[in-house]
Amino acid sequence: MRVFYDGLFTTPRLDHPEGVAVHSDGSVWCGGEAGQLIRIDPDGGSAEQIASTGGFILGIAFDPAETALYACDIAHRAVFRLDLASGELSSFADGADGHRFRNPNFPAFDPDGRLYVSDSYPADEPGPPVFRFEPDGSGSVWFAEPLSFANGLALVPGEALYVAESFLPGVSRIEIRPDGTAGTRTIAATLPGTVPDGLAFGPDGLLYVACYEPSKVLRLHPDGRVETVAHDPTAHTLCHPTNIAFRGSTAFTANLGRWHITALDLGE
Repeated sequence: MRVFYDGLFTTPRLDHPEGVAVHSDGSVWCGGEAGQLIRIDPDGGSAEQIASTGGFILGIAFDPAETALYACDIAHRAVFRLDLASGELSSFADGADGHRFRNPNFPAFDPDGRLYVSDSYPADEPGPPVFRFEPDGSGSVWFAEPLSFANGLALVPGEALYVAESFLPGVSRIEIRPDGTAGTRTIAATLPGTVPDGLAFGPDGLLYVACYEPSKVLRLHPDGRVETVAHDPTAHTLCHPTNIAFRGSTAFTANLGRWHITALDLGE
């Protein structure tokens, strides 16, 4: 566990990043609390602000062709699209089916370019927790049953969407039916004493969970076993991690509690 890029005194500063994504060129991207979209060089040596929404960025994700970066912005209550070739930033979606986003939290793509977006509602204020959008921006509520603060997403194409429910606390599995509609929701794992935030599948095929509280990263096994991969009781190197993304066997976490990106070198 190490600091990959320390953005406390740099220009641009990493303002409490929540979202993190890895491009195929090895660069690591993150968002900021003032709407920044920042690219960090593959070696972690420098960073550049590419664009800004002027809002507050949560989850980010590249589309399958890596032509654009998509970012959830809770200040604007919208998902933005950054064209990587032109640098043009535009609003992609602000809801669907008559439902305006409340807290658009995390975007995840399937291989065909359909975008799933979690919308975080408190347990006592239920609302549509998962939307799905076509590449042209048309969309609908994909899963309408209440979830307990839907947060990070991880997709198994054609099989299931995994959702971190921060206040369950745990991870749910929602079946993707052959026609693409949402099927049955089951509990993949309960994680008492934690606040799960980000999800990502690792190169080993296992699901990794970044926990905002306590500051740790967990790994879920098919038999239901939960393993602690990293834990920082002092919340310093790993400080309230939110989203998590992989580059080979290295996991990168954003730290909402500080100003840096953490790297976890997990080995082969």
